[in-house]
Amino acid sequence: MNVDHHDLHHEFPQHSGAIHGLKQSNHHFARLCDEYHALTSKIEALEGRDLPLGDVAFEEMKKQRLRLKDDLYRMLQSEVA
Repeated sequence: MNVDHHDLHHEFPQHSGAIHGLKQSNHHFARLCDEYHALTSKIEALEGRDLPLGDVAFEEMKKQRLRLKDDLYRMLQSEVA
């Protein structure tokens, strides 16, 4: 199975500088980034194993990653505004 990579710099290339800056200055942002990265690593590992895409736990992990991504994006938007 082809695995799409979802690291933050890939998802938000236009905010690469802000991501780095916020990781250094905002502990909450840094913690959310760490959670996002850990969850993304788990999801990508499962995707690489060709598991059934209908697995409920797997879908919940993807939803949680999306919530984290939305929270991080809002923080990035407020940083560059």
